Amino acid sequence: MSAIARLRLEVLEANIALTRHGLVVQAFGNASAIARDSGLVVIKPSGVPYDELDVNALVVTDLAGRVVEGPFRPSSDLPTHLALYQAFPAVGAVVHTHSRFATIWAQAGREIPCLGTTHADYFRGTIPVTDAMTDDEIRSAYEWNTGQAIVRRLAGLDPAAVPAALVRGHGPFCWARSVGAAADLAVILEEVACMAWHTVALAPDAPALPRALSEKHFLRKHGPGAYYGQGQGQGHGQKQ
Repeated sequence: MSAIARLRLEVLEANIALTRHGLVVQAFGNASAIARDSGLVVIKPSGVPYDELDVNALVVTDLAGRVVEGPFRPSSDLPTHLALYQAFPAVGAVVHTHSRFATIWAQAGREIPCLGTTHADYFRGTIPVTDAMTDDEIRSAYEWNTGQAIVRRLAGLDPAAVPAALVRGHGPFCWARSVGAAADLAVILEEVACMAWHTVALAPDAPALPRALSEKHFLRKHGPGAYYGQGQGQGHGQKQ
């Protein structure tokens, strides 16, 4: 099986996983992955219902967005994915959903604060939200500029340690080394967003998790000193 054929299967499984976990309705959301050696991207086709997806429906493009394989148009969010792939060479996959609680935070224009260790296990600090896009950005290359808004917001941050962002008024994007890991992060992000929403509703002045505790929980799972789980080199992109 070729590398692209394997990537097609992985992307199909990740897209289906989003529906299985209740993160998408109708045809909302998409998952993609990139083969860095060839510069080819596999992504869900635009507007095709998830229950009609198969490997042959997926679209393969190059990094300029030109279709290489597939009978359909790629997701309209493709330029956002491409912007992230171009900006972050270590990113191997991108997942976008309109999952309920993460999207609520995005619509409120609020970052998701790190209030507990569940959050800290996967995200190093708050989950950022982008600035509002200008009218010119929206009217011109909207989807590409959406990606650029994420890239700007990640300036000074490690995208491997903060592997998600909320696009203001839109919804969440997650990324990882593999598309399966990115889909897992989308599930975790939604759970963290739900927990944070209910925490803030119950205790509006709930403090952020102390830095020593949040760092301990993140670093015991990620980075060279990680010791959680059975594998070597724990981190996003590997099962833990």
